[in-house]
Amino acid sequence: MTLLGRRVLRTEDQRFLTGRASYVDDVRAPELEGAAHVAFVRSPVASGRILDIDAGAARSMPGVVAVLTAAEVDLPPEPPVDERVHQGMARPYLAGRLVRFVGEPVAVVVAGDRATAADAAAGVAVAYEPLPAVVDVEQAAGDGVLVHAGAGTNTAARFEAGGGDGEVGGDAEELFAGCEVVVRRRLVNQRVAACPLEPRSVAAGWGDDGRLHVWSSTQTPQASRAVIETALGLPAGTVHLVAPDVGGGFGPKIGLHREDVLVCWLARTLRRPVRWTEGRTENMAAMGHGRAQVQTVTIGGRRDGTILAYRLDVLQDAGAYPRDGAILPELTGAMAAGVYDIPRVHFRARSVVTNTMSTTSYRGAGRPEATAALERAVDLFAAGAGLDPAEVRRRNLVPAGAFPHTTAVGTTYDTGDYAGALDRVLDAAGYGELRAEQARRRQAGDVVALGLGVSCYVEVTAGLRAGQETATVIVRPDGGVVVLTGTSPHGQGHATAWATIAAERLGIGPERVEVVSGDTDRVPVGGGTSGSRSLQLGGTAVHEACGRLVDAARARAGELLGAPADQVVLDGAAGRFSVGGAGGDGPTWADVAGAAGPDGLQAEAVFRAPTPTYPFGAHLAVVEVDTETGQVTLRRMVTVDDAGRVLNPLLAEGQRHGGIAQGVGQALWEEMAYDGDGVPLTADLASYAMPTAGDLPAFELVAMETPTPVNPLGAKGIGESGAIGSTPAVQNAVVDALAHLGVDHVDLPCTPERVWRAIVTARDAV
Repeated sequence: MTLLGRRVLRTEDQRFLTGRASYVDDVRAPELEGAAHVAFVRSPVASGRILDIDAGAARSMPGVVAVLTAAEVDLPPEPPVDERVHQGMARPYLAGRLVRFVGEPVAVVVAGDRATAADAAAGVAVAYEPLPAVVDVEQAAGDGVLVHAGAGTNTAARFEAGGGDGEVGGDAEELFAGCEVVVRRRLVNQRVAACPLEPRSVAAGWGDDGRLHVWSSTQTPQASRAVIETALGLPAGTVHLVAPDVGGGFGPKIGLHREDVLVCWLARTLRRPVRWTEGRTENMAAMGHGRAQVQTVTIGGRRDGTILAYRLDVLQDAGAYPRDGAILPELTGAMAAGVYDIPRVHFRARSVVTNTMSTTSYRGAGRPEATAALERAVDLFAAGAGLDPAEVRRRNLVPAGAFPHTTAVGTTYDTGDYAGALDRVLDAAGYGELRAEQARRRQAGDVVALGLGVSCYVEVTAGLRAGQETATVIVRPDGGVVVLTGTSPHGQGHATAWATIAAERLGIGPERVEVVSGDTDRVPVGGGTSGSRSLQLGGTAVHEACGRLVDAARARAGELLGAPADQVVLDGAAGRFSVGGAGGDGPTWADVAGAAGPDGLQAEAVFRAPTPTYPFGAHLAVVEVDTETGQVTLRRMVTVDDAGRVLNPLLAEGQRHGGIAQGVGQALWEEMAYDGDGVPLTADLASYAMPTAGDLPAFELVAMETPTPVNPLGAKGIGESGAIGSTPAVQNAVVDALAHLGVDHVDLPCTPERVWRAIVTARDAV
């Protein structure tokens, strides 16, 4: 019986549920013996000149090892993330003259224990001269207040795409020529915080082998190792980095932050091991944030619901120092056309710096923003044409027979059945009955309004330029199997998934497979985990390495059997080799691996995908809105998330559940807010409204699989899909619930206050 496609239970969970997981803070190693602890002194002002830093009191505290400022740290500033980004906006490791966001580190304290380090950091007195701050991205775009005066502008980068057959540019009159209905709207896709259960954490110490040993809560161990070696000017191979169990990533843990590198620098400079784990408020203020776009959509078409043209203009808030967030509009633009066959699409974006924490990758990373804009635009267009929003979508979807399909912005989708996904969701939800109930409530004047929100989406996984991943599979002389993978899990279930693939290919039990990841000595090359890349790249690499291992084993078994390799067959059910598939007591994997020598038998593979893959789906949200208070309650969430062929439905559903919850959180509650002076207003979990299980209904997951030809598994990514489709579905449902009251839009998040104000404004306008 095949293991692929079955609900195989996660093997990792035993450790997690019994408290035997090991995170960075749990690591005890010889290289960390006697480790000192780090605390950062962070700026309480968003924009200011540092006049003086008095560390005398802190240095005199018992147990304090060192207090260092920018003048004592010989690390060059971090250059912007990409060559397309303005190079005059580099970030120092410690602010020396100017601070540009609340939470920027200005000094670092090292002490014998964590409490002493925190007390000493509080004892460092810093005098600031406040300077004008710019927090609003639209104001920043006007360059009235410059975040980096030397750059001469707040614009960090620009992006543009599309037009339609390369003929129509961004001119509105030309783009929307022939349109009978044209709708324009400003939208806000708010700034959010990732809130991983484990905040950033790193430990570093030099070993007797003359190498720097680092433990880091990172999604990308190999890339993180390279960052440290480059920043510290160390020869390749000097750093050994281990990502132990990682308590959530969601994007901001891709690579390393400046604080992580500084801890490694301290270990070298002070000649003693050093550890740092941030607190929650520190994490909220100083780890990269997500989203943060102001969007203007313009959509036009015929009154029969045919969409002819669409334009999306984006202002991306990059924060004080451009990181990944500054270039994510490229992904927003690539996915601007969504699932629709729109002849003319134009995208334009500016990334702008502000006196806030930098933005970076966050679950979906540019693709949710594209879907949120387009799906609100489609609802606005449907309302303008007086048509049902589900029917408008169906009329404009790319047909199932049109793949591969290239959009008006030049993105080519691999496979899809967008109408099939929409129909499955509408049928599963009982769309017609829900509309009838909505009509009954409105006719009865019910103060609790019912709203239905639909969204259709397509996203890109494994990056716009595809990618590659490595795997090595070893069969030990005892018959046990070791899989070395370049992916690095932080909750996805890779140990279960890769063991399942290896067991299926090798004809052994998955319990005999050990999966190793996150250790750069054992796995020196790898891409880590981000962008929903793991199964389609890492899983395929394991699949191919196992295939090569079988070929090598057939040759070795042939020697034992006295037969040519091309006559040797692996019996997948019995895990034995025989001539011509005759069965019997032929050599086992242990026999073959033992004959190969003390190291057993191994094979390697590097899988390079020719293109990315494009998962898709449809979501339907059902909400109730108390029109007297603005309170929104999500009653149902029905979704199709088609990620190609599914390896393990249990793992896939777990990813869908997590993504949907995160998307709903953005739609209804979450916002990383600043006041006008750049001070965070939601810097802890008491003020940042993150949903719990009690705030959410049981999600109704509808199955659908459309395999891709891009890899032999037929798999696409699933890690981010739920967060892409759910947010606009819920937002559309809230607006739909209030449409009969004259409300045509509510910005994210749809909090009770914001909903109530929209109701009052519409009522007063009558």
